[in-house]
Amino acid sequence: MKPAHTASHATRASLPTGLILVLAFATGLSVASIYYAQPILPLIGNALHLDINGMGLIPTLTQLGYALGIFFLLPLGDRYDRRHLILLKCVLLALLLAFYSFSESLSGLLGLSLLVGMAATVAQDIVPAAAILAPAGKQGKMVGTVMTGLLLGILLSRSVSGLVGAAFGWRAMYQLAAVSIAFIGLLLWRVLPNFAAHSELGYPALMKSLVTLWRRYPALRQAALAQGFLSIGFSAFWSMLAVMLHDTYHVGSAAAGAFGLAGAAGALAAPLSGTLSDRFGPQRVTQLGAALVSFSFALMFALPFFSPGMQLAIIAIAAIGFDLGLQSTLVAHQTVVYSLEPAARGRLNALLFTVVFIGMALGSALGSKVYALAGWPAVVALATLVSLVSLAIRLLGKSSPLSAAAAR
Repeated sequence: MKPAHTASHATRASLPTGLILVLAFATGLSVASIYYAQPILPLIGNALHLDINGMGLIPTLTQLGYALGIFFLLPLGDRYDRRHLILLKCVLLALLLAFYSFSESLSGLLGLSLLVGMAATVAQDIVPAAAILAPAGKQGKMVGTVMTGLLLGILLSRSVSGLVGAAFGWRAMYQLAAVSIAFIGLLLWRVLPNFAAHSELGYPALMKSLVTLWRRYPALRQAALAQGFLSIGFSAFWSMLAVMLHDTYHVGSAAAGAFGLAGAAGALAAPLSGTLSDRFGPQRVTQLGAALVSFSFALMFALPFFSPGMQLAIIAIAAIGFDLGLQSTLVAHQTVVYSLEPAARGRLNALLFTVVFIGMALGSALGSKVYALAGWPAVVALATLVSLVSLAIRLLGKSSPLSAAAAR
């Protein structure tokens, strides 16, 4: 596919498998940039002499930057050619990751964390681009496939980071990340078509329209809030896991990162959940997904009754369960949201993921606080509670006509 072609032509036929895989791969590598720090936080903390609260600020600022980037930058995808925006963000992200590897102070690291988070929103530009490119009736499956790449990037980034950090140090991980983003930027420049703008609104009017969209669609509000609460628990768990494993089981970053492999098994459900949303309706998928997340977190309340080896196995099983549930729920929510107003997909995606990553930032901040106060059981309690809130939102909410139409 030549870049000169437009997305409107691409949607008339099935997409080449190679393009789908490139989009999934690029999404995964982009979003991985905001998670590399989590398994190597003890290494960064030792190098810069940080306490738990200082270490907790690193993922918090990165995820806050991601939320800000989604809210303020993603709507531009409805106004300008998405291909140009994606390529520009890739260049910026590669440079910022390179600068990150040379940071010598907490303040510099936090400033770069915020900017890396904003530039890493290129992943969220690719997902609605995939929905635009998808043939009619296949949006759920297409989004699910690309979201597999996104969640694999989130989870496998921890495994890669843990191994690279243990072998070569945390700075080498960020230098490797910079090279990887430069590579996918070149790849996307080669394969992406041009995208037609869906709006002629100026930037102030574009941002104002976010308020209108939020008020107009109850299904959007329900999806964003339900997914946002799940994200709090997800982020609290992964932000503090490496610290807990170091403190309790005396294992290093490589072992901590290996838990990402367990969670990655859940990412493989993304295409299936997208297909199920297309066939049976996203409402049922979100309810079952939120219930699985709640059960998986609650399973860790049983840790004190088992040996250390069994405790680690239970944590791995819980990671598989809640990642599977969270991913299934997210794909179903995106299927709903993208169907509400096709010409505003960028803005709708911005609203959904702004709330999601506010939840992520809250999870990192709250996770470090409750861990410092009461240890790992408090993190488990927090994650279970917010997941039950999400489940209640899904059970009490009703499908809107538009979300029901999306299921068909």
